[in-house]
Amino acid sequence: MTDAAPTPTRHTTSGGARVYTLPVRAFPHFQANVYLTVLGDPQAPAYTALVDTGSHHPDSLADLTAAFSRVRSEHGEAVTWDALRRIIITHPHPDHVGGLSALRELTHAPAAAYHGAAPLIEHPDALAHAWLTAPDAQAAWLGLPAGSELDTRIRRRGRTPLLPRGVLVATPLHDGDTLDSVFQVIHTPGHEGNQLCLRLHDLLLSADHLLPLNSPPLMPGRFQRGAGLTAYLSSLDRTETLHGVTLALGGHDGPMPNWRGRIQALRDRYADKLRLLLEATTRPVTIHDLLGLLHPRLRTMQAVLLLDQTAALAEHLTTRGQLTETAREDGAALFTRA
Repeated sequence: MTDAAPTPTRHTTSGGARVYTLPVRAFPHFQANVYLTVLGDPQAPAYTALVDTGSHHPDSLADLTAAFSRVRSEHGEAVTWDALRRIIITHPHPDHVGGLSALRELTHAPAAAYHGAAPLIEHPDALAHAWLTAPDAQAAWLGLPAGSELDTRIRRRGRTPLLPRGVLVATPLHDGDTLDSVFQVIHTPGHEGNQLCLRLHDLLLSADHLLPLNSPPLMPGRFQRGAGLTAYLSSLDRTETLHGVTLALGGHDGPMPNWRGRIQALRDRYADKLRLLLEATTRPVTIHDLLGLLHPRLRTMQAVLLLDQTAALAEHLTTRGQLTETAREDGAALFTRA
């Protein structure tokens, strides 16, 4: 059992909305942020919305229900599950949507998510079925040695549903929508093809698009529509054009008052990664080869994420014409500096 999640913190927007960060233990040793938005009189809120739900892990739901109680007792907000008006899912990853099934036992608040994510949330087995037909081709394209640990992990991923039971998405969202006359919806693919950010007055709820400590995990667009570094960098460019935003709150870790500086730091970080990858492709190499060259001291727990990231980097450079992709006889992609 890990330590209890930190206490909720409050941010008040320029329009007077109160947004509470509710950290939850999405998985052992891994926290995610859920956000509770409250508008109107604290004793009789006019609108309350929950952004993301944590995971299906028991600790996550326990932290979320305890955080609701603390918002009531420590901040004087008369928030209840019965009166919750809306649940919004920023993207269909287990640490953000996995708790939605359990919350259906507590609240009937209608769910909203990007329209492309709705089928995955309503029919969570659909993602597993999609992965089950694809991993063999993915493993071959990546050049993974047959029977290796990485080969086994790639072939079995996607078999666990996003959430235990499907939940109706009552409001499928599109880029540019205004949800409930409260949130501006901004589609930000890259980390996940169906990810969205939410703007509320001068506050940006940036999900996993902007994180204060890490670059978000990426996989190539060939594995998931809308994913990949090309899409991610384009989403960064679009986010940077937002005017009047003074604070960004991400799906993990703390607030980002200097969110524009964070965007530049992320660009710089990816530029360094791309440079190193180009330096490693003087001869034809597979993604698996590149993983070993770029991360010689790789830890097992990082392997799949860094494998996906390496593939996303190579895909981006190929799209820009800086790498040439050919195929080995066994189907593995070979990349060479153009």
